[in-house]
Amino acid sequence: MACDAWREKLDAYLDGELASADAAELGAHMRTCGSCAADALERVQLKRSVAAAGKRFEPSAELRAKITKIAGTKPQRQSSWGWRMLLLPAMLVIILSVGVDFYMSRESSRRARVYGELADLHVTTLASANPVDVISTDQHTVKPWFEGKIPFTFNLPELQGTDFTLAGGRVTYLEQTPGAQLIYHIRKHEISVFIFQDRDGMGRTASEPNHAFSFTMEGWTQNGLRYYVVGDVGAEDVKALSKLFRDVG
Repeated sequence: MACDAWREKLDAYLDGELASADAAELGAHMRTCGSCAADALERVQLKRSVAAAGKRFEPSAELRAKITKIAGTKPQRQSSWGWRMLLLPAMLVIILSVGVDFYMSRESSRRARVYGELADLHVTTLASANPVDVISTDQHTVKPWFEGKIPFTFNLPELQGTDFTLAGGRVTYLEQTPGAQLIYHIRKHEISVFIFQDRDGMGRTASEPNHAFSFTMEGWTQNGLRYYVVGDVGAEDVKALSKLFRDVG
């Protein structure tokens, strides 16, 4: 019966509409209840698939308006060559618009796919009985643990004077690429920091926090590494933790 009550709040939790106190309680419940955690993950994956499918190859409103305007224009009678010369700029505009729109749609779809997978990793990790492979609040213990397990090194920020606490880390994979996942605590909430080698296929990162798949996310590229910060917290917390990593990157 307790799980039934929590499941009624899952959609609100995943949509970011649950009160902070209730969200923290539900997050704690999912870390001890495999059934609710699996249900949450399934809903996250469904939302991700629907969002990605809805944005794929969809022409923008501006492009539709341009095509409608051009198609509705009746040219004056003139020579065949003159008509072609008049039509050529319009055709170039359409081709350019389609190309730009296709590129933006592809980048948006790619970014949505990556952020969706990161959301899945974040939820799965928090729902696990063993969310981290190395447990420590000491960055000098956590950082060396990754040596030899991933093909790059990274720096961890000092947390003195901040509200953040390092819980530990684990090796994770994004599109078959190994990376580091670090778990931080702040006011009973968890934030995941993902670090991977920068490469094509991961999609453009957003330099400012944005809400995707019910989590606040921020990503950036620095010194050959790509960082993602994911958590069910406010944008100010994500920005603060991101700044700490940028300063030591």
